[in-house]
Amino acid sequence: MRRATTALAVPLVLLLAWELLVHAARIPHYVLPAPSLVLATLWANLGSLMLSWWFTVKITFGALALSAVLGVGLAALFALSPWVERLLLPVAIVLQVTPIVAIAPLILIYVDSTTAALLICAWIVAFFPILSNTVIGLRSADANLKDLFTLYRASRLQRLRLLLVPTALPYFLAGLKIAGGLSLIGAVVAEFTAGAAGRETGLASRILEASFRTEVPKMFAALLLVSLTGIAIFLLFNALGRRLLGRWHDSESPQPDRRPSP
Repeated sequence: MRRATTALAVPLVLLLAWELLVHAARIPHYVLPAPSLVLATLWANLGSLMLSWWFTVKITFGALALSAVLGVGLAALFALSPWVERLLLPVAIVLQVTPIVAIAPLILIYVDSTTAALLICAWIVAFFPILSNTVIGLRSADANLKDLFTLYRASRLQRLRLLLVPTALPYFLAGLKIAGGLSLIGAVVAEFTAGAAGRETGLASRILEASFRTEVPKMFAALLLVSLTGIAIFLLFNALGRRLLGRWHDSESPQPDRRPSP
């Protein structure tokens, strides 16, 4: 409770200051809406915004799942075969350093389905952190344990399953936390680039529609849903990391009290 109160204290103070500033300075709602007006607008448009939110969530988690499967699989290939890494790693780096805003229009031209195009764009953004972190984790196994596996003539698959995968798990979960937020960003940015409209669209389309109509409170309401979704994704994978690593890994184990003794 103490940690939760501390984490919520600063945002609540900032929201209160925002509310007081808007009312004290009499700022028009089309310039800067008060938080209370944003919440009221969110409630009034909850039906349409939640449909768009669900579309964005599906694109985000679809891209994240695709990134996890391909990233882990490719990282395992890199660990088992160095020549595969030398062959494919430059392609992954090119995908990472190319701005998604620059290639999204091309993807939208070449892919007939807008949903598939948005999924590809979000996947490109989220793929590299999982691949990079997993590769680093697979390379972080203790040298003495590697020698022990060599001594017992372990096969490549045994070495991967019993040594490299447990070592890489904390790194993979760290990459998953990063990729979760990036997949959401990729989904929103790709939809902004697509300029899609209609019912089967995400929160980015609601923000664009509200901006065209100068409905600033609705823009803030949709943006609030995007931010809350990103926070929820981070908390979800943070809890997953504690669940999987809490009993054996130092990164999630309870830290001892390091206060100096009297």
